[in-house]
Amino acid sequence: MEDPRWLSPQEQRAWRAHLAAHRLLFYQLDRDLQGSGLSLNDYEILVNLSESPEHRMRMSELADATIQSRSRLSHQISRMEAAGLVVRENCEDDRRGTFAVLTGRGWEIIQKVAPDHVVSVRRHFIDLLTPEQIALLDEIYTPVVNHLQSVRSPR
Repeated sequence: MEDPRWLSPQEQRAWRAHLAAHRLLFYQLDRDLQGSGLSLNDYEILVNLSESPEHRMRMSELADATIQSRSRLSHQISRMEAAGLVVRENCEDDRRGTFAVLTGRGWEIIQKVAPDHVVSVRRHFIDLLTPEQIALLDEIYTPVVNHLQSVRSPR
């Protein structure tokens, strides 16, 4: 095994700041959604479905889009079904396939919650940065995301 290239003090600070920012931001955005009865994971699923044709996605595609295992997503969808936000429908052309479909109630909830969520995202992230910093983050994270998507194995 090759000796690791240890992080420099600056790389270590940047790495730890990234981890802390990610975790704290997720926590705060999740907390801000609590009044709506949604978790941030619920919200992400509703967003993906609301932006998909016919407000539906194959469960496998939704798992990939939300970076969840298929079993974890299945449990999440079960909870959301019980709340009347989504339903599952069988795929007509693939007996093994299942769609998650946004319900009318799910559509109403996402329409109601989205404005408050974007205010939260702005307050805790976007508005703390300059337009140049936002552009730089986009430039920085795009190759990282592309790389990680390319090496990610399906769950």
